[in-house]
Amino acid sequence: MARTILVTGGGTGIGRAIALHFAAAGESVTVTGRRPGPLAELAAETGVRTTVCDHTDPAALTRLLDALPERIDVLVNNAGGNIAFDADGKTDLASYARDFRANLDANLVSAALTTRALEDRLADGGAVVHIGSIAAEQGAGSYGAAKAGLATWNIDLAQRLGRRGVTANVVAPGYIADTEFFRDKLSGERREQLVAATATGRAGAPADIAGTVAFLASPAARHITGQVLHVNGGARATR
Repeated sequence: MARTILVTGGGTGIGRAIALHFAAAGESVTVTGRRPGPLAELAAETGVRTTVCDHTDPAALTRLLDALPERIDVLVNNAGGNIAFDADGKTDLASYARDFRANLDANLVSAALTTRALEDRLADGGAVVHIGSIAAEQGAGSYGAAKAGLATWNIDLAQRLGRRGVTANVVAPGYIADTEFFRDKLSGERREQLVAATATGRAGAPADIAGTVAFLASPAARHITGQVLHVNGGARATR
């Protein structure tokens, strides 16, 4: 029987690749996002269910419940991104506070709220996978702080959900090409630096992350929980 999969922020980039991976495997996939356009294109191309939702908004999440199945086997908290790229450049304290909180909301609070809203619907033996970032280890201001907070919050989540056999893990990408993450602001020189930092000598691809998420949601990974799995081509090694 096909599993029910929810991918947040899945209209483009990594989220889209994750949705396509699960859909190709015959799973029943629902994708959310803030922009109707990319969601409509994805639905037309693949037949997956899509619905608009801002995952930082509790009211929007409450409405989302009506559009979702009563049982969710796999929740992928992918919605987020570095809001600093959209900042207006103001440097006063109030603007700094606004921008800092925006990254926390987009990358940490959104995952916490979404998981809380759906916790009663998560199937026993299911999986929650959050998309983190190499920035949690290397910095990147409030974005890195938010992703580090996501990894730490996930430890408690894994303990709580583990009683029902539900796993909770974080996939932390390094530099992934062919996404909207950098808002077309990544210089050629910086891209070369990011690729040169890898051991594999290439940029990551959205499919690299999709495959890792699918593994963590698979029967082979039922005893892996509370972990951060780094997918960065060796740009930051762990032991």
